[in-house]
Amino acid sequence: MKITIRHAKAISSHNELLIRAVLKSKGNVCEIGAGIYSTPLLHWLCRAMGRKLTTYENNDEFYIFARTFRSGLHSVKKINNWDEMNFKKHWGVVFIDHAPSLRRYQDIINFKDTADYIVIHDTEPEGEKDYKYSKAWPYFKYRYDWKGFRAYTTIVSNFYPVEDFGKIL
Repeated sequence: MKITIRHAKAISSHNELLIRAVLKSKGNVCEIGAGIYSTPLLHWLCRAMGRKLTTYENNDEFYIFARTFRSGLHSVKKINNWDEMNFKKHWGVVFIDHAPSLRRYQDIINFKDTADYIVIHDTEPEGEKDYKYSKAWPYFKYRYDWKGFRAYTTIVSNFYPVEDFGKIL
């Protein structure tokens, strides 16, 4: 895949909220959908913090990519049925960026009681027809939408306020 500078910026636009969420949280981190920007970022950030990271992926190409990052702290799981993920375990951060697109809102809801923070990529309004995120928003006490660049990223939580995620560090 040829990646233009604009495309690279769009597909990495989740990084700011993802970094902030990992730094603010405690506990294990879950990446749902590996990516050329999110997987290395989460791998090295979690490694530096001594935290466990689990990556779930259903696409063969992204699974092979993510497997190169496996370590004692980073497990990578090939998944054929997203219902097999561990929704009952406590997660400090869950990152949502997987396919199929219509599965995302359901998994956001599935983690509502077990994730301190859920970071969701591709939340710009034009994507509503593909992602149906509006079905998930009512399940959360706190929500912040980062609109620094398209694709937008949203963070939600039922445990911690998220307004300060928009402040300059």
